[in-house]
Amino acid sequence: MAQLNIEDSLVLIIDIQDRLLNAVFNKELVQKKSAIIARAAGILNIPVIVTEQYPKGLGNTVETLRSSLDKETLYFEKTAFSALVDLQILDAIKKNNCKQIVIFGIETHICVNQTAEALIRAGFEVNVISDACGSRAESEYQAGLNRMKDNGAHVLTTEIALFEWLKTSKHPNFKEIQALIK
Repeated sequence: MAQLNIEDSLVLIIDIQDRLLNAVFNKELVQKKSAIIARAAGILNIPVIVTEQYPKGLGNTVETLRSSLDKETLYFEKTAFSALVDLQILDAIKKNNCKQIVIFGIETHICVNQTAEALIRAGFEVNVISDACGSRAESEYQAGLNRMKDNGAHVLTTEIALFEWLKTSKHPNFKEIQALIK
């Protein structure tokens, strides 16, 4: 198990949309932590891909997250639970030549879980940010995290990811990243 590296990382945000976010038990935490990771990825020049499950019916990515993302962020609509069913998404991930996928979103036990499992099968190192994942029921959330861990994903928190990316307080972006969590 390797620590996260800025050069090897890609952030994949799964379906943090208006209607879905409003239904999860840990809405405030997901909203806060997803925005922190999004801002950190922008500061550290880590590529980000966002999926939206049937946005016509479920709404777009929530504004607090969207406003935290760089203009270079790629957005993809999807209808399958696993984002990798859409070969355009898989191609976009592969084009970045990043082996470490940092993934989070809604719902932990469905779309995040199925995407994580597909990423593992495709040979990626999957790192799930647990405090930026949500489900309607806490029991489903826990089961989703357990399933991903059993399948070989690493379960992290926002702060674990941030400080693994930085490695040291001497990193040129340390103060800027630290300010995100204060």
